[in-house]
Amino acid sequence: MNSIRQVPTRVKSRRTEANLGAEREHFDKKQLSSISKAINSTETPVKEKHARRIILGTHREKGAYTFWSYALGFPLASSSILSWKFCHVLHKVLRDGHRNVLQDCMRHHSSLVEVGKLWGNLHDRYGQLVALYTRLLCTKLEFHVKHSEIPPNLEVTDEVLERTAGTDINNVFQLTVEVFDYLDSELKLAETVLRQLNTSIAISTLTSGQCRLAPLIQVIQDCSHLYHFTVKLLFKLHACLPADTLQGHRERFHDQFHSLKTFFNKARDMMYFKRLIQIPKLPDSPPNFLHAASLAKHVKPVVVIPDDDEPEQQDDDDDEPEPLIEVSDVSTSSTQAQPQQFDIFDQTFGPPNGGFDDRDLQIESLKRDLELLRAELERVKAEAQRYITQLKSQINSLEAELEEQRAQKQRALVENEQLRMELEATRRRNADHESLQTTFIEAEKRAQATEQRYNKLKDKHSELVASHAELLRKSADTVKMLSVTQQTQEEVERTKQQLSFEVDRIKQEADMKLEEQKFEMEKLKRELEEKMAEVMRIKATLQSSEMTSEQMNSSMTALQAEKERLMRSVSEKEAELSSLRQAAQVQQSSLQLERERSSRELGELQGKLQEKVSLEEQMKQKLLEEQFALLQGTITEAENIIQDAVAKLDDPLHIRCTSSPDYLISRAEATLGSIDKVKKGHADYLHNMGDAGGLLRALTQFSHLAADTIINGSATAHMAPTDHADRLTENCRGCATQSLQYLNDLKSKATLQRADPASIRIIVQKILHLGQELRPKGMDVRQDELGDLVDKEMASTSAAIEEAVRRIDEMMNQARKDTSGVKLEVNERILNSCTDLMKAIRMLVIASTDLQKEIVEGGRGAATIKEFYARNSRWTEGLISAAKAVGWGATEMVESADKVVLHTGKYEELIVCSHEIAASTAQLVAASKVKADRSSKKLSVLQQASRHVNEMAANVVASTKTGQENLEEKDTMDFSGMSLIKLRKEEMESQVKVLELESQLGNERLRLGELRKKHYELAGVPLEQVSEGNGEASSLAHPVTMSPKPSKPALMKKPTLSQKPLIPPKFK
Repeated sequence: MNSIRQVPTRVKSRRTEANLGAEREHFDKKQLSSISKAINSTETPVKEKHARRIILGTHREKGAYTFWSYALGFPLASSSILSWKFCHVLHKVLRDGHRNVLQDCMRHHSSLVEVGKLWGNLHDRYGQLVALYTRLLCTKLEFHVKHSEIPPNLEVTDEVLERTAGTDINNVFQLTVEVFDYLDSELKLAETVLRQLNTSIAISTLTSGQCRLAPLIQVIQDCSHLYHFTVKLLFKLHACLPADTLQGHRERFHDQFHSLKTFFNKARDMMYFKRLIQIPKLPDSPPNFLHAASLAKHVKPVVVIPDDDEPEQQDDDDDEPEPLIEVSDVSTSSTQAQPQQFDIFDQTFGPPNGGFDDRDLQIESLKRDLELLRAELERVKAEAQRYITQLKSQINSLEAELEEQRAQKQRALVENEQLRMELEATRRRNADHESLQTTFIEAEKRAQATEQRYNKLKDKHSELVASHAELLRKSADTVKMLSVTQQTQEEVERTKQQLSFEVDRIKQEADMKLEEQKFEMEKLKRELEEKMAEVMRIKATLQSSEMTSEQMNSSMTALQAEKERLMRSVSEKEAELSSLRQAAQVQQSSLQLERERSSRELGELQGKLQEKVSLEEQMKQKLLEEQFALLQGTITEAENIIQDAVAKLDDPLHIRCTSSPDYLISRAEATLGSIDKVKKGHADYLHNMGDAGGLLRALTQFSHLAADTIINGSATAHMAPTDHADRLTENCRGCATQSLQYLNDLKSKATLQRADPASIRIIVQKILHLGQELRPKGMDVRQDELGDLVDKEMASTSAAIEEAVRRIDEMMNQARKDTSGVKLEVNERILNSCTDLMKAIRMLVIASTDLQKEIVEGGRGAATIKEFYARNSRWTEGLISAAKAVGWGATEMVESADKVVLHTGKYEELIVCSHEIAASTAQLVAASKVKADRSSKKLSVLQQASRHVNEMAANVVASTKTGQENLEEKDTMDFSGMSLIKLRKEEMESQVKVLELESQLGNERLRLGELRKKHYELAGVPLEQVSEGNGEASSLAHPVTMSPKPSKPALMKKPTLSQKPLIPPKFK
């Protein structure tokens, strides 16, 4: 008889590969068929036989790889019913599938989350159920991956639950919270399904209702176990923690108990569940966790799934049922595959009695193979024995290590609590860091948007500057043409005056010549008359002398001769007079011709002058029109600038822009100055409308400054209180309205005369007053007094430090007289460290003063020291504040040291003073460092002095703490004589005291936060700037400490204060 053992190895391997391939193909086909029939878009419940085959497939392949490879191909996003049935099948696979299914499903956790989010955002009845079901499955996966000891079907003993919870009360607390969350997700799904059935008026006998109700069978199974877990864990918590701490847990359990009881009662009344599941009954009232004896009354609810004796009707395309799980491959293969093996042997070698048979040769070869296999088996046994010996030695060493690990476990529990606290602190810091990162990204985006707007404004400003330069060039050309016209007019005037002067001079010469000729003629007439009178006198003499004697005849002859001579002279005079008359007539005619010629030339010149005057009038008119056109163009551009500024008030992007009241004040003051220039330019233009250059420049400056004031006023309003912000925004709009009204008056010739910027001045002054009201406190010092105030504060700081050193020396001498021993040693150490700190601060103040002088000398230029301090007022005020803080800190340290030495103060006051001095000196260094040159040697000296101050402050703190530890008396704690009840009472009193101290600590932290907030307000520092720019301030302004009242801790969190102290186990 042939046996399968006689088949050669080659034939056996070929048969095995063929069988495995066919078996795998058959398995994949059956799985695909079951998955496609179980998960579809038909509104019917999932058949149990299909789900059972899928579950058996997971056991067969030791995982859910095949299930997920087909499930990922379903269009879950297209059908809510398909997604619902997929979740149902996945729930059954998790509960009843192979243990490796959990890890395979966890790899697709993100896919479940995405499906839940998708259907949760849609208004679909099944979609809402899918969202809740995926949330339940994700919670289930996360819980069982974290607690691998508890299987997904939740069927564990109480011992396993106790081992999972452990002995650490924190782990028990956390596990209880997670079970609460697990049960909440289960109950939420069940309540939603039942509510939809009630609203849709569906009954459990319809397929639509059964499709919704089918997954609740697994929910009922989970809820029964979770309820039992919750009861056990809460009794354990109440045995270790006070009842007040667990008040929230009890309230949450009561809510879940009533919801679960309602769900069980409703499900028990439904016809669908009566033949599929036996639902347990819960007690009428929840367990009383305040009494430990109630635990004995608790009965674990048990869910029973009855066996279905009726065979299920198989589909036409279903194959024969598969075996459950292949436990023994040898037995099944030997019993089921033996006929097939005979057939393969006969097909390969032929029938037993037919043909040539070489069985003897095969027997010999098989014997040799057997001998080789026996030798190999002996070698394997020897090696296995060697491995066993090695493994036993490793087991012994591992047991020793296990004992050591058990000893270290207790220490690790304590360290675990510390690490948990550090982890929580790290998470808070990470959250703060993420918020700061988000703030930084938003600030960077705002900076980019601001930079883009700045570039646009810069381009617009460049265009305005170019147009303004073009207008100025046109104005210069016009002025040049006007000057040429004026020069031409002046030349015409000078020529006209010269001609008039020549005509007057010629007239004067002609008149003078006529006067001279008249004078000569009158003179000749007088001489002629005298001669005639003399002739008449001679005639009379002759008549009188006729009667004389002859002696008179001779005289007569002489007289006759004289007469003739005179007659000749008279005739000569008359001829000369006639010639003079002729010459006068000729000269008069020539003068008349000259007058006529001069009059003609004068007429021509007057004609030319009239032409030039008319041309000049035309040029003047053209110049006036061009100047007015330039004025209108400038006014239009100014209106555009102001309208653009007004538009930014309503721009959503402008809401993120902020400005300081100081900058708003500077812009408002500059605007007031530009209004004066506009008014002066307007008056000059009205006086001389041919020159609008001054008004154009003033309007250009005014438009830019007014727009800048409006924009910065709105930006300042974003950070101002509501009342000031509304008033400031209203005034900015009023400034824009009045400015546009004034510019509109300037554009029209009819209203040009009465245009007045007084209304603009009033509104800008209101904006200036609001900016001054919004300025931070402490900035009321006049700018010209800042320089003197800096020197005074630095001098007073140095004096305060010297006084502190002197008082410390006096306290040292007094302490040496009054104390001795350990107290004297402690006092000397503290006072010596305080003295060293004061010396270090004095060196720091000296270095800061030297660096400050270097900064002033290097940065003031031609200005005075006071002008430099006034120009850099914010920096100066920072120096003043820092110097005041240093001096005050030194004085307070001396007072605290005096109280400590006299035993009337606290050591903590001295430590706080040391920290305050270190912070004040850091502020002084930062204020001095702002404007210093990085390569300055005095800056390095200041930094070295700052580090020395920090070291000395640390020495003060260390010496103070050391002295405090040396002087404090520590009582030994001896509880050996106390009973258990007494210890418990003392423990409760200690817990009460701890809670009181923690409450006082929380109140003091609130008070500290409010004090620092008020300090920042008085110092003029916005809280946003403190939280963003100062890490220490942001860490102090914790949401817990800055809240007006402490918020109630969430029920999900662990107790951090009133938990039972860890007691190490006793070793026997």
